[in-house]
Amino acid sequence: MKNVSSMLEKLPNVSTAEVVPLKADAGTVQVINALFRELMAIFPAWKQAWPDQETINAAKATWTKAFMAERITKVEQIRFGIEQCRKVGSDFAPSVGKFIQLCQPTPEMLGLPTLESAFREACRNAHPAMAGQANWSHDAVWHAAKESGFECLNRLETSLARKLFERNYVITLRRLVEGLPLQKMPLALPARVEGRRTPEVGKGALAQLRATLGGARA
Repeated sequence: MKNVSSMLEKLPNVSTAEVVPLKADAGTVQVINALFRELMAIFPAWKQAWPDQETINAAKATWTKAFMAERITKVEQIRFGIEQCRKVGSDFAPSVGKFIQLCQPTPEMLGLPTLESAFREACRNAHPAMAGQANWSHDAVWHAAKESGFECLNRLETSLARKLFERNYVITLRRLVEGLPLQKMPLALPARVEGRRTPEVGKGALAQLRATLGGARA
């Protein structure tokens, strides 16, 4: 199955290219065929689900339609689902619904805070009192908060703010899986800003201000 894995690795050279368009083309068929060969290698009891070629063909058509309906349109998503299949530890092939779930990682799978933890972090850091001293655990949390709008997170009712943040956090996870860039969190401001606060500097600034005012009066 190394050749199948290699095929899946080579297909997503353009990371944003859709592999399941509204009408299946030759490229889509190639991806679906490679996916099924990979699943058959991972799950030795795959014939329980697909006992003959007719059933396999019908399953491929069903899976393609399901991918379109659930927006599983990137090779990166399918590759992630395959990687999760290798960790399942079952002999039996998953249903299309289960595989789609495996293509959509939870935050924990990606080493990120849970939705609830990320939401609390975003709301806490969105408060005006945290300006300049917010501590973000990951670019993904910052990105989702930025997309949600800091003012919205600070002012909206909690239930509405949570729905807004959840939507953007899910989109952010999808971007991570697809290899798309996230907005980078700003560098934290130092707790204390060192500056030249000397009498000479102060006197110089005051003299410049007086000169400006004097010129204006003239």
